[in-house]
Amino acid sequence: MMKTLQKLGKALMLPVAVLPICGILMGLGYALAPAVMGAPGATEGFAYVLGFFLIKAGGALIDNMAILFAIGVAVGLAEESDGTAGLAGLVSWLMITNLLSTGVVSVIAPGMMASEVNAVAFSKIANPFTGILSGIIGATCYNKFKNTKLPDVLAFFGGKHSVAIVTGLVSIVVSAILLFVWPVVFGVLVAIGNGIKGLGVVGVGLYAFLNRLLIPTGLHHALNNVFWFDTIGLGDLTAYWGALTEGGVMPNGNPVNWSVGMYMAGFFPCMMFGIPGAALAMIQTAKTKKRKATIGLIGSAALCAFLCGVTEPFEFAFMFLAFPLYVVYALLYAIFAAVTVALGYRAGFCFSAGLTDAIFSSFLPAASKSWLLIPLGIAAFVVFYLVFLFAIKKFDLKTPGREDDQDGEMKIELANNDYTAMAEIIMEGLGGKDNVVSIDHCITRLRLEVKDRLLVDEKKIKSSGAAGVIRPGKTSVQVIIGPKVQFVFDEFKKLAK
Repeated sequence: MMKTLQKLGKALMLPVAVLPICGILMGLGYALAPAVMGAPGATEGFAYVLGFFLIKAGGALIDNMAILFAIGVAVGLAEESDGTAGLAGLVSWLMITNLLSTGVVSVIAPGMMASEVNAVAFSKIANPFTGILSGIIGATCYNKFKNTKLPDVLAFFGGKHSVAIVTGLVSIVVSAILLFVWPVVFGVLVAIGNGIKGLGVVGVGLYAFLNRLLIPTGLHHALNNVFWFDTIGLGDLTAYWGALTEGGVMPNGNPVNWSVGMYMAGFFPCMMFGIPGAALAMIQTAKTKKRKATIGLIGSAALCAFLCGVTEPFEFAFMFLAFPLYVVYALLYAIFAAVTVALGYRAGFCFSAGLTDAIFSSFLPAASKSWLLIPLGIAAFVVFYLVFLFAIKKFDLKTPGREDDQDGEMKIELANNDYTAMAEIIMEGLGGKDNVVSIDHCITRLRLEVKDRLLVDEKKIKSSGAAGVIRPGKTSVQVIIGPKVQFVFDEFKKLAK
């Protein structure tokens, strides 16, 4: 399971890498033109126009993150990282999100749209979960059908041309399943949210935990609609920016019978300070040769979270690579959210819990003890840093910059530079192509799955000129090649066909 998640995490690195700069652009734009995001502020002038421009530039990718995932995951999980798989992932995304859009569902299943919860569920179908699912469908169809042979009259539709067609058909079936499953799951989470709203401080912590844990699925929207918007008589965000306080009355007549801001305040110390602390731990524990690259990815993601509360670039960078750590990350949110509310700090966000909203929200009536953000933030930075540092080192978690590739392997000089001959010997040592299930490679290693581990002859493989053989699992084999692994991989693929 963990191996599968790590492979998915690796595939996400390409689309994730572009997100931090987009988030930073949105944060700067929001600071210049808060009115664009619905916060109080000017709606004209140079600052507004520039802010508007920056927000739209950053939002072009942040708002369409799921599409990036659909394409990036498909390419990353494809056996040859072929662009055909990326097209298939996009086909799947377009098919699923269109068939499950509110407009289509209202025609094919009008009874479902009668429920407000279901209507919200289908309005949120374009989410990271759907993007990742589409990518997996696209890659799976590519790996299974890329070599499909058809009769001569249909030959044009064979091979890679068949991948997108099959993907479309599979996506129709998946859409039909999700038509019934998605609103049920969404409804269950809404019911859970309704159940925990009366638990006070404990409920705040539980909500924050589930909110973070559900980020990769997109189902956090279900909980958010319970706590932030007035769908069931509770609308923390609506009340906060409507300048209401406890004892007030919502626009629809519902009483404000909770401490306004309690379901948003706890995110500020975590996003603004906790994430930078966790990021520092990741950077410090990254391998020496990968530290600069890690700083570029994780450091910019942390800055993005601090400025504007866009956390996805940071979260998706490690949630699949080290999922247990992501669960710990969600637990830290729960703890700090509960503590924050218990201490009386109240703040709200119009966009997200970053610096800009922390400043703007502090002037509204529901704001309370705004000064507490500093000590809470310092505490969050230290705790997130120490917990992440301990967990990464103790359990050797594969966060960015800590991938399995050994630094010394980049210096390996092959004993045999005849890549075709090397590939042939390695294939023989693996028990022949019929024993090879899957083929992949990283920076320095061939990564292989075999049917029968007993057929693997390590001495034979090493005789090819390879630097070493590692067997991390019962059916997993890694052949250490060095920086020229791509050339051996290309020849190996030819033999495996």
